[in-house]
Amino acid sequence: MAIVKIPQQKLEALTQICRSHHNQAGELINVLHAAQQLFGYLPAEVQEVIANELNISLAKVYGVVTFYSFFTMLPKGEHPISVCMGTACYVRGAEKVLDEFRRLLKINIGETTPDGRFSLSCLRCVGACGLAPVVMVGDRVFGRVSPDKVPDIIHEFAPEYTV
Repeated sequence: MAIVKIPQQKLEALTQICRSHHNQAGELINVLHAAQQLFGYLPAEVQEVIANELNISLAKVYGVVTFYSFFTMLPKGEHPISVCMGTACYVRGAEKVLDEFRRLLKINIGETTPDGRFSLSCLRCVGACGLAPVVMVGDRVFGRVSPDKVPDIIHEFAPEYTV
């Protein structure tokens, strides 16, 4: 795994996040949320700074990061794509939609395009079963998505992409 060098400005922002939570171990989840907002993900180096600032073990920080699905140790794309694979979406063709994103972006689940524009993941349910199959790009929800709509979704966020 590559070592991430934290730029000084972001390191100062991270220590300020910890201080704003009074460097209390009980604030770990809040600190992790803020850190992930700052960095986009939680690499080992960020976790190590948080552990030191909150005076807790790196193993405890890592345990929380890996337990909660919201946290990620891998960088996400500028436009994270999540395909719902809940029962209603799956039955209505979400797997084919997912396969089309994989084919067009040339990435697998959990990966990010080489240019950092898109990342691809699955999720269980977004609570929009009446719109199945559902795709989220960032906070934006797309309903009744079929494989033939996938290129339009990609182009909406990156018109220069050739798919």
